[in-house]
Amino acid sequence: MLNHAAERPQAAALREKEYGIWQTTTWGELAQLVRDLAGGLAAAGLQRGQHIVVVGSNRPRLSACMLAAQALGAIPVPLYQDAVAPEFVFPINNADVAFALVEDQEQVDKMLELREQCPQLAHVWYDDPRGMRKYSEPGLASLDALAESGRAYTAQHAGFFDAQVALAGPHDVAAMFFTSGTTGNPKGVVHTHFSLLDRAAAGARFDKLTAVDEVLAYMPPAWIGQNIFSYAQWLACGYVVNCPESAATVTIDLKEIGPTYYFAPPRIFEGLLTSVMIRMEDAGRFKKWLFDHFMTLARRVGPAIMDGKQVSAVDKMNYRLGDLCIYGPLRNTLGFSRVRVAYTAGEAIGPDLFTFYRSIGINLKQLYGSTETAVFVCLQPDNEAKADTVGVPIEGVEIKVAENGEILVKSPGLLKEYYKNADATAEVLTAEGWYHTGDAGFLDAGGHLKIIDRAKDVGRIIGGAHDGAMFAPKYVENKLKFFPFIKEAVAFGDKREKVCAFINIDIEAVGNWAEKRNLPYGGYTDLAQKPEVYELIRDCVDKVNADLAIDQMLAGSQISRFLVLHKELDADDGELTRTRKVRRGFIADRYQVLVDALYAGLANQYIQTQVKFEDGRTGMVAADLKIVDAKVLPALRSAA
Repeated sequence: MLNHAAERPQAAALREKEYGIWQTTTWGELAQLVRDLAGGLAAAGLQRGQHIVVVGSNRPRLSACMLAAQALGAIPVPLYQDAVAPEFVFPINNADVAFALVEDQEQVDKMLELREQCPQLAHVWYDDPRGMRKYSEPGLASLDALAESGRAYTAQHAGFFDAQVALAGPHDVAAMFFTSGTTGNPKGVVHTHFSLLDRAAAGARFDKLTAVDEVLAYMPPAWIGQNIFSYAQWLACGYVVNCPESAATVTIDLKEIGPTYYFAPPRIFEGLLTSVMIRMEDAGRFKKWLFDHFMTLARRVGPAIMDGKQVSAVDKMNYRLGDLCIYGPLRNTLGFSRVRVAYTAGEAIGPDLFTFYRSIGINLKQLYGSTETAVFVCLQPDNEAKADTVGVPIEGVEIKVAENGEILVKSPGLLKEYYKNADATAEVLTAEGWYHTGDAGFLDAGGHLKIIDRAKDVGRIIGGAHDGAMFAPKYVENKLKFFPFIKEAVAFGDKREKVCAFINIDIEAVGNWAEKRNLPYGGYTDLAQKPEVYELIRDCVDKVNADLAIDQMLAGSQISRFLVLHKELDADDGELTRTRKVRRGFIADRYQVLVDALYAGLANQYIQTQVKFEDGRTGMVAADLKIVDAKVLPALRSAA
C-alpha cells in the first residue's frame, strides 16, 4: 500500500458508490487514512498480536481499517455480516477479541447484544453513522472519531507509524479466517503475510493482472475468496477495487463499472443466466428466433473460438454477426463487456452453464483452492478451460493423490495453523508439509485436476442391484443443481440400498415457469407441492439418472425417490453454512422423519418445521409432502 502511494499517489485505489455517485479514494488518500486509523487504534490500546474483528460489506474505510491493524502488527478477523449475533460469540471469545470494526447500525446492535457473553469486547467503531445519533454505549464511537484521535496520537508520537511498519516480517500472522464449518464450531485459519501475498502474486502472474484492471467487490469479505481478489491481489497488483452501494444494486453497479477481472461462485452465474432467460421468455417472436438462432451457433463454435482453435470462415463470419446482434449486447447487459478473466469456484459448475458463458465470448474459467490454501492451488489456462476439471497446479504448488483418492497439496500458501487447535492442525498438515484437502479426485492425462466429492462423504451402496457401488453425494447434488429449476439438493444413500434426495426449487425460475402456464400459487410452500412442479423436477432427476447410468463408477448413485422440501434450506436455520455449503448431517437429523418416509416407500409425509425470519422472530412452516419415484436405469457402457 505504501509503495503504491509513493509511486502513484493520485491513482485510484478504491471506489465506493454512495447515493448513486461513485466516490474515489486515491492511494495517497488511502495511505493517510491508514496512518490516522492506526494512530487511533494504538491510542485505544490495540497491540501487536491482538485480534480485531471486522464485520460488514466491502467498504473502503473497512479495508483501510484492516491495513491499519496490520500496520500495528494486529490481526484482522473478518466475520460474515449476514450472521446472527450468537454466531459471533465463538470466534470473538476464541480469539480473545476486545476490538471490533463494523459497518453500520445493524452490526453495532449485534456487538452490543454480545457484551454479556463477550465481556472483553470493550471497543466498537462504526463506519456508517446513519441511525447512530442516540447511541451512547461505553466504548462505542465512529471511525471519524477514531481517525481524529489517531491524528492527535501521531502528532504526539513522531515516526510512530513507520516504526511499527518496520517491525513487520513476511512470516508474521496477517489475518485469520474462520471456516464456515459443516460440523461443530468453526476453526480459525491462520495465514501469514507471505502465504496470502505469495499466492495473490502467483495468481496475478498466471493471468497477467496489472494496475489497470478493475474489480467489483461484492461477496462477503469474511470469505477468503473475496479477501484474496479484493484485498491481497489488490495490494499485490495495485488495481482498482469498486464497492457497490448495496446488495440490491450489484447488478446495476456491475454494468456501470464493467470490471476486467471477475469472480463469483456458480450460483451467481446461474442467477444471471436465469434472469436473462426469464427476460427472453417475455420477448417477441422475432427476438426469440434471433436469440435461439445465434445461441445455437455460439454453442457450436463459440468455445472453439474462445480457445483459439480454427473454425471455418463462414462460421467465423456468422459468429461476428452474432456478436454484433446478440453476444455483445448480452455481455453488456450482464456487465461483462470488459471482462478479460472471469473465475468461478466453490462448487461444480454445470457444463451447459459453463459453455454458455464461454460461447458468448466471456473467458470464464475454474479454479481450485480453499481457505487453508489461500485460494490458489489450481487454475485453468486461457485455452484449456474444461467444464469437468478445475485446472492445473500453478507456480509453487505440488499435488499428489493418496491411496484412498484424497488430494494432497504442498504450497507456499498453506495455513500456518488452526488457531488454538493443535489436534486439528496435525490432522491436516503432515510433517513433510502436505495438506490434506479432504477432497477426492485425480489428475487427468493432461495434468488437470478433477474433483469427485469430499473424501469423507464418498460412501457405498449396500444391497440391491448396485451393491458395493460408489456413492458420491456432492457429485449427484451438483448434477441436480445444474438445472435452473433446482436451487439446492441433498442426497442420501451411504450404506443403503438406494439413493434418495431432498430438493429445493428455485422460486424465481419455477415461479416464472408457473406464471407462463397460468399456474397460480401462494408462495414457496404451495408452489413446491404442485403436481406440475413435481413433474418438472422429475424430468430433471430422470436426466441426471440417465447421465449417471453411463458412468461405470457412479451408476449406483442414481436417484430412486425424491421429494421437494416445503422450505428453502437456510443458513439462519443451520441447514447451510454461510458459504452455502449443505450441512448434510444436520439436515439428516432435522428431517429424519422425511428420510425415513423416503426409504419406507411412503407416498407422502406431513412435517412441521420451525424457521427463523430475518428480523429474529421464529415461526412454523408445515406441509404434507409428496414423495415420488424416479426412473432408475441399468448401468450402461459409456461411448468410447
